[in-house]
Amino acid sequence: MELKNKIVLITGASKGIGKDLSTALAEQGATVVITARTQKLLARLQSEIGKAGGSAYYIAADLCKHKQIEQLFARIKKQFGRLDVLINNAGIGIFGQLVDFSMKDFDKIMEINVRAVYICCQQALKMMMAAQKGHIINMSSAACLKGYANQTAYIASKQAIIGLTRSLAAEVQKHQISVSVLLPGGVDTEMIAAARPDLDQSVLIPPSDISKTVLYMLSLSPRSTVDEIFIRRRAKPI
Repeated sequence: MELKNKIVLITGASKGIGKDLSTALAEQGATVVITARTQKLLARLQSEIGKAGGSAYYIAADLCKHKQIEQLFARIKKQFGRLDVLINNAGIGIFGQLVDFSMKDFDKIMEINVRAVYICCQQALKMMMAAQKGHIINMSSAACLKGYANQTAYIASKQAIIGLTRSLAAEVQKHQISVSVLLPGGVDTEMIAAARPDLDQSVLIPPSDISKTVLYMLSLSPRSTVDEIFIRRRAKPI
């Protein structure tokens, strides 16, 4: 896919992987629609992208609220008339032992990490199916392939994303829409710092490596697609 002038929506765009993704895709000529809850951070990122010669358009939205997700996609349709790429990057991590993990926290994780992704896919497909093209990339986690203590709720939510992606990919391939999942592990973000305080920051994957992987996933011709990519940190960086 040629990214120049493509409309790309990135959720959780205000920091971490989402911020780096937004900058990287804008550098490739895409118009990035950036969304998160904090308007101040989005406005700052939009300004940074603009000063670098890129094109960004921010819409603050709380993905816990179904109505706000619908309004987000309605504004994209009104402003641009289409959506070429959706990157479901927004996610949260709350960690603790299952035996005393609160259902409130469990529901919060599922609301952001699974329900919001499901609704965003649903809304995006209304435009993509009409155009008979598009690409959705969902962020899961390498933790799903191993399992870690005190991450049961988080990993359960990210495992759900793998199943959702596989099923949806089969469902919409007849409409020339690709649905892919990326499983990053140990990225240098605030979430990893909270989940794995034992890890030295110097061994963590820079967010730019995730952006490069996404760019690869989007760079293929219409004759091929990437279903899943697992990217992990080296045990000992070179």
